[in-house]
Amino acid sequence: MKKQLITGVLMTITLMSCKTDTKKMEVQKPIVETSVETNEEPSSGYKVGSQVPDDLVCMVNNAYMAKPQIPVLVNGKTYYGCCEMCVGTLNNNESARVGIDPFSKKPIDKTEAYIVLMKDEGDVAYFESEQNFLNYKETLNN
Repeated sequence: MKKQLITGVLMTITLMSCKTDTKKMEVQKPIVETSVETNEEPSSGYKVGSQVPDDLVCMVNNAYMAKPQIPVLVNGKTYYGCCEMCVGTLNNNESARVGIDPFSKKPIDKTEAYIVLMKDEGDVAYFESEQNFLNYKETLNN
């Protein structure tokens, strides 16, 4: 009974770690330690409109996380997730590995995308190329 209660609490904490609220959740496991900070101002000098490194993006939440994420190797490509739940999603759900280019409206594998910080809260978008991003940006200015 005690073991089931502890397991339930750990599962609840793990599931809550991927929500995008303002709380900081830390989940510690023997092999992998992860913590999630969301809805905070981006750090490391990246501004809205900047390209961000793929390893600093949770590709399930489509969010710039300002720190290295957990690498997930799928079919020879490396995706990134912020927690064990996101790792599982990337492994098991092909749609989590594909973004839609806001300019061309075409699907793009997130490992091949030009990733851009779109909002101060950390939202990112996936573009087929830097040129597509520049074209998209131009459409916003018109």
